[in-house]
Amino acid sequence: MAAARSVVQWVIFTRLANALVNSLIGESRISTLGLLVVDELHMLGEAGRGATLEMCLAKVLFASSTTQIIGMSATLSNIADLKEFLKAEVYSNDFRPVELKEFVKVGCDIYKVPKASEDEEDNGKPFRRISNKQGQNKELLLRDPDQLLTLVLEVIPRHSCLVFCSTKKNCQSVALLLVKFMPREMCQVKAKERHDLMKALYNEASGLCPVLKQTIPFGVAYHHSGLTMDERKLIEDGYSQGVLSLLTCTSTLAAGVNLPAKRVIVRAPYVGSALLSQSQYKQMIGRAGRAGIDTSGESILIIKDADKPKISHLFSGPLESCRSSLLHENGKGLRVLLLTLVGLKLCSTVDELKQFMQNTLLFVQSPAQSVDIDKELKTSLESLQQLGHVIVTNTAQSRNIEVTHLGQATFKGCIDVESSPVIYREVTRALENLVLTNELHLLYLVTPLDIRDSIEPQWMTYFKQVLSLGDSEQRVAELVGATESLLSRRATGQRVKKDDSEEASVKRFYLTLILYKLMKENTIWDVASLFNVTRGFVQNLLTSASSFASCMVHFTQELQEFWGVNLLLEAMVKKLSYTATLELVPLMEVPGVKQARARQLFKAGYKSLTSLAWADVKSDSALNSLMTDIEHLSRRQANQIVSAAKMLLEEKADALREEAEEMTTVPEKPNT
Repeated sequence: MAAARSVVQWVIFTRLANALVNSLIGESRISTLGLLVVDELHMLGEAGRGATLEMCLAKVLFASSTTQIIGMSATLSNIADLKEFLKAEVYSNDFRPVELKEFVKVGCDIYKVPKASEDEEDNGKPFRRISNKQGQNKELLLRDPDQLLTLVLEVIPRHSCLVFCSTKKNCQSVALLLVKFMPREMCQVKAKERHDLMKALYNEASGLCPVLKQTIPFGVAYHHSGLTMDERKLIEDGYSQGVLSLLTCTSTLAAGVNLPAKRVIVRAPYVGSALLSQSQYKQMIGRAGRAGIDTSGESILIIKDADKPKISHLFSGPLESCRSSLLHENGKGLRVLLLTLVGLKLCSTVDELKQFMQNTLLFVQSPAQSVDIDKELKTSLESLQQLGHVIVTNTAQSRNIEVTHLGQATFKGCIDVESSPVIYREVTRALENLVLTNELHLLYLVTPLDIRDSIEPQWMTYFKQVLSLGDSEQRVAELVGATESLLSRRATGQRVKKDDSEEASVKRFYLTLILYKLMKENTIWDVASLFNVTRGFVQNLLTSASSFASCMVHFTQELQEFWGVNLLLEAMVKKLSYTATLELVPLMEVPGVKQARARQLFKAGYKSLTSLAWADVKSDSALNSLMTDIEHLSRRQANQIVSAAKMLLEEKADALREEAEEMTTVPEKPNT
């Protein structure tokens, strides 16, 4: 489970790993899993999200004696707990291939952070003082009081630099500020490569951000979760190749992407409004120093005088401990774990559940946290009974536990245990009133519930979008509670009394409208602008919806009464995976071909896998034609597309041949 590029991706990857483990256990094939590698092991302590990782590892430890688990982290202090949990041996060292020099900047003075082995006599003396080379520019002095430009220009363009900012908005404003006052000759460095990067962003990411359009010519870009995955990938590649020499970024880059720099600047000791943790700080400054390129790297933390008493924990003392998150959110993780164990038939009695709990990090840490495992187990089982997931029966010898149909569907679909009764009721209600004249109603059913609280609807936008819907679409809005009268009152600032479930449905439908716009072939740029959200949010919503749609397919598959909805949702999964019209779907099956490229190919006459696969037949002339027809398509990309199309076509042909052989084979007559 490699480090993901964003929190959403990390959650999806972890859920996928957990689902794969469940599948292997269910098919009695868990012993075929030889090695499980967990990068960023400290994510076990992430509130809520870490519970999925803990239960995944605990099940592997319990069900397989042959699977080897390797966990890696650079920011753990309570290694003993994790050693006991994973039944592991510990390998640890503080070797760093490139020396790291830490500094703190206060005002114009830079102080060196001494290492444990160094003399602390000169702690109170500045290491050096920054002189503002742009001192005659009063506007710069006003807008850049931290002398960030001076610190950056000491490094770039010869070396690379990362500037960590506390918010996404700050990343963009800092990038614009720096290029506004940078020397114009910076644009002459790798001008062609930077121009090509902007072209690639325009084509591959379906547009070029106005901020990046101004900053990339200077070798500067911003990087945060508001960008799409395509944009982030292109920017990361540009930085790795030296086309970009400076990135302004958020803390997410430190946790998931290996982009080293000669100098790392932490612009403030905050993430949002929260003070940096030692783990976050170590992750950020750990990017300083490029092995094989530099002999040393350096980090500079910029603080105000008022921040001095707040930051001592960043340089000394133990790292934050990694704590089990099974009991976060009132024990939700523990309830999910228990339901899965019963559903997989790993445990069928209360005593067996107690035995399994000894394989969890929660059990290891229970004495220190004063947690009564038996009491928590009893509370969680009672909750599962109330939700309708399990049935507990008492016999003379033991307390037996059996999973219900709803419980089976919940764990098979990886559905949230608290949400599944709500989902069941909504699908049941949809059976009676399902609108199939468009995709809107089905799209609502696969809109993830766990994202609805991450965004507050723009009520006026919401109201206008519902008004613009057709009659059948408005019927869907009314069925979920998003009526014109309610939205008009919310849009004008009036308070509306609604219970929590109704409010949740209305907010969820707002996300459905965002997805619906994408389904109607609007670009991510247009949708993000219309709903005033970031492009990254739109893409993350789409990714989450696609994942949740797959979960809903498995959920409805386990409940016989939903067989019709199940068939419809299977088609929705494919539709969401491509978010394109049906004629583009075959082209988008080719690895590396996304919606924008598929539309280019379709318009150029390459409308099927066959036409792509034959593009290089006989000679290079056909390939040259493909490169001519598709703007900014390199020879390497053209070759990759053609090769992938040929491989897919051969696989489909083989499958058809096998099917034909099975149909035409005459079965042997039984011996009489």
